[in-house]
Amino acid sequence: MVAPISIPISLPTQDQLPCDDGVPMETHRHKLQMDILIDTLLPWLEAREDGYVGGNMFVYFSAAQLKNQDFKGPDFFAVLGVPKQERKSWVVWEEGKAPDVIIELLSESTQQQDKTSKKDIYQDQLRVPEYFWYDPFNPQDWAGFKLQNGVYQPLELDERERLISERLGLALVCWQGTYKGVDTVWLRWETLEGELLPTPQEIATEAQQEAVQAQQEAIQAQQEAIQAQQQMTEARAKADRLAERLRAMGIDPEEI
Repeated sequence: MVAPISIPISLPTQDQLPCDDGVPMETHRHKLQMDILIDTLLPWLEAREDGYVGGNMFVYFSAAQLKNQDFKGPDFFAVLGVPKQERKSWVVWEEGKAPDVIIELLSESTQQQDKTSKKDIYQDQLRVPEYFWYDPFNPQDWAGFKLQNGVYQPLELDERERLISERLGLALVCWQGTYKGVDTVWLRWETLEGELLPTPQEIATEAQQEAVQAQQEAIQAQQEAIQAQQQMTEARAKADRLAERLRAMGIDPEEI
């Protein structure tokens, strides 16, 4: 049995800890990859009563970490069962738990650390239930792990070539497409039924398409109403002409 995390009472609060090292993400594509993971998950999170999603943000978990000034956090993380509120950093001893899911975006300068020392920290110290890594420039370098009996076990791709996050009840899938002007293979969230969680741009595009369709349907309905009115007017005119003929023949139309 894994022993619980022991946190000294005297550790600083979120407001007392550094929250930014001023170091940008590796490349523009790394930043976009983080954005697409966060942006698509936020509407899903809004449907829940709890939870938090962060990225490129410090995660504090021990006094030794503070002493070593090892403040760098994961590229993406998600936590369930916590209040929805803004954070400067994720502070385990304040929140009461570590992230449920962490994703690191590999690069030439970080991949060795992400696959070894960081993985060990997430496994042995933070005990993050699920850990994934992904290389935005090499989609084949993609892996996931599930914590079992204190040790990360590799996840296998399902029949749809996805890695499943049991904690979130969602799947991670490699998707070829354009996001914010960049066409490449992106790591994206998908429902277990196979629906991609949409980006804000996709939501806006779909809403615009629905608005255009609704407008077209309204125009069509108006045209059909006008046509029906014209047909009714023509039918009444025809009936009036027939009645006039009958009266000219000395026949009362109402007696027919």
